[in-house]
Amino acid sequence: MTNNTNHEILLKTRPQGRVTSDLFERVEVPVPTPGEGEVLLRVLFLSLEPAMRGWIADAPNYRDPVPLGAVMPGFTVSEVAASEHPDYAVGEIVAGRQGWREWAVSDGSDIDRKLDPEAAPITTALHLLGLTGITAYLGLTEVGRPKAGETVAVSTAAGAVGSAVGQIAKALGCRTLGLTGSDDKVRDCTSLYGYDAALNYKTAGDLSAAIGAAAPDGIDVYFDNTGGAISDAVMEHLAVRARVVVCGTMAIDPGGATANDPPAMGPRPNRQLLVKRARMEGFLVLDHMDRAADAVAAMAGWLREGKLAYREDVTNGLEAAPEALVRLLAGENTGKMLVRVGEEPAGV
Repeated sequence: MTNNTNHEILLKTRPQGRVTSDLFERVEVPVPTPGEGEVLLRVLFLSLEPAMRGWIADAPNYRDPVPLGAVMPGFTVSEVAASEHPDYAVGEIVAGRQGWREWAVSDGSDIDRKLDPEAAPITTALHLLGLTGITAYLGLTEVGRPKAGETVAVSTAAGAVGSAVGQIAKALGCRTLGLTGSDDKVRDCTSLYGYDAALNYKTAGDLSAAIGAAAPDGIDVYFDNTGGAISDAVMEHLAVRARVVVCGTMAIDPGGATANDPPAMGPRPNRQLLVKRARMEGFLVLDHMDRAADAVAAMAGWLREGKLAYREDVTNGLEAAPEALVRLLAGENTGKMLVRVGEEPAGV
């Protein structure tokens, strides 16, 4: 540590429609000192999530809104810089929930696990081997329950969760169809993530017809990260006994990548669910954390075997986090959105 300066980013005001970077305020505070049973953490990487749009809104959600004036929460990878805790040694790398700050003191309750930099790149703890991968794995296997030979469709298919879902489905022997928002992301879906087919929903014309041509036998599992018009088109092609995993609603959340403000209301799906005897279920990963270790183990095995690819969109500097979140919510990222808060230690 070369000085006693710590920076934090606070939520200053709530969004009215789309998220803008001026909702946040960067402040300077002293670097905290760990007491007995605590560690001082130097944050290395911060993960940005589409769900953060819901976290900062004053609206019903699965968690209480982030209080105004509070440090913006977020998942992190950090280095133990000083320790008064018997379970953590200086130099260890940990994944946790330290939020949008450069330095943090922890009693261990907001540290999720230690990382082995030799086993996998430490940033993967914020996507494939973190909550993103857990979401993809458990959402698909616990709710979607795909069988080999079935067709799995995924929206935001080149995003962090969507790209993982597509690759897991392929590893389980399924045929995959990705829906995404640019030609570059279509190419990523097929060349990097192994989708059998991919569509740019912005240029496909009659999206329903394009989906029908790409999945002539129907869609057995739909992993829905968007809602809205994209999902309306997919619903028209559900197979008998299809399963719909509702994981995100970016297209109907104000501030989402394809959102209207106010959001447009699409066709009601009730009739198609009846005719196809399909099942639609919301998925929140926090309800399934008792299976998190199983999910990480499965994903780590596929990663070692070379069956999982990923992209990272890394922005440098904590001060860049608000604008990076804006880019993420506009669908302008290419891969998992991360902020490099501090330089990695030598050998990591």
